[in-house]
Amino acid sequence: MITMARYIRARISAETDEHSSRQAGGTVADTAREDDAIQAVVERLKNAFSATHSPAEVEAAVVEAYASFADRPVRDFVPVLVERKARTLLSEPSS
Repeated sequence: MITMARYIRARISAETDEHSSRQAGGTVADTAREDDAIQAVVERLKNAFSATHSPAEVEAAVVEAYASFADRPVRDFVPVLVERKARTLLSEPSS
C-alpha cells in the first residue's frame, strides 16, 4: 500500500529533481518521520475542510505546499510549514 506522503513525494519528484538531492542528505528514519508527519497533515486537513473541499482538493493543496519546501535543506519544520501553507490555500476564497 502506498501512503499519501509517498504518493505526494512521488508527484513532487516527477515535477522537480530536488527530491533526489534531499534523499541523499537525509536518513531513512528522517524521511520516514517526515512521510508520517505529512500523512498526518493530510488527514487533519481532510477532517478540517471536509465540508468545503474534497479529499483530492486537500491533497492537491498539500502537494503544492510541500513542493514549495522541496529545496529546503533543514527539514525539521517542513510538515508544520506545509500544514500552514495548505490551510492558507484551502481558506482562500474560490475565484
